[in-house]
Amino acid sequence: MWNQYGYKPQPTVAQRRAKAAKKLGELRKKGADVSPVVVTGTALTKTWWGKAWNENLALYAEFESRLSRGRSYVRSGAVLDLRIDRGRIQALVQGSRAAPYKVEVGIDPLPPDVWSRLVESCAGRIDSLQELLEGRFPKELGERFTTPGRGLFPKPSEIHMDCTCPDWATMCKHVVASLLGVGARLDHAPELFFTLRGVKVDELVSAAAVSTASGMLKQAGNVTSRVLRGSNADVSALFGVDLDEEDAGGGTGAAGPAAGPAAAAAVTVAVASPGPKKRGRPKKAVAVAVAVAVASPGPKKRGRLKKAVAMGAVDVVR
Repeated sequence: MWNQYGYKPQPTVAQRRAKAAKKLGELRKKGADVSPVVVTGTALTKTWWGKAWNENLALYAEFESRLSRGRSYVRSGAVLDLRIDRGRIQALVQGSRAAPYKVEVGIDPLPPDVWSRLVESCAGRIDSLQELLEGRFPKELGERFTTPGRGLFPKPSEIHMDCTCPDWATMCKHVVASLLGVGARLDHAPELFFTLRGVKVDELVSAAAVSTASGMLKQAGNVTSRVLRGSNADVSALFGVDLDEEDAGGGTGAAGPAAGPAAAAAVTVAVASPGPKKRGRPKKAVAVAVAVAVASPGPKKRGRLKKAVAMGAVDVVR
């Protein structure tokens, strides 16, 4: 129905929602495996990754001017199906016609040099995969991730769009709805972002673990004023490893009797300067490194001792 000015009136959100729900029911009745984008509340996204994705789109003028129509489509449930794979987004979006439009968006993989710099910047700063996916990391890292052209998020030239609708615009409202739908989907499955960009999310965390271990080993030989010295029994209790006299050089091991007192373990606890308060943690959080020096241990337990010391040090740091 055309109005008196010769324009076809746009359907209301309620009408669009009813139409989308009807089509979704039809698809499911036919056995189609669909994964619709469902938005509850007034905000399209609620988590760090979802918000960051949509905010990145709004940074660019060619996207920003069409975002309002896309938001309306997402809120009305018009994105009937959304699939996110490596370098590709596929969607079914209900428009004005009876059949939904097919949308396909290609996303270029993250350039290797950009990714390597990001991995470097994360070294030692992300404690776990869970914290990363929940968006719980230093503010500086968040700013680094969202830096246009040098962060994790794609710029317009890295996004390639196609839709089966008759709209002449390269970025039609169905494409925009699909892109905004990605933000909503990341609220529930943030790991899909890294799949889309073709990188391994655990590299950010493993790099942090390697950096922490490396720093711990570098501090292992530094003796401070806070030193606890004791016997083999003290070390055994601390690290949960049995040391006999042979390990201390008091038996018939390679070190021989002469090693005696010199083989006493020196346990050094080095406390770093307090760092900035990290959400939910005490302000005076400290980084603790434990070094154990055993003079000339016998060959029998040398491997076991080193392994126990390393495991004990990691436990203390954690």
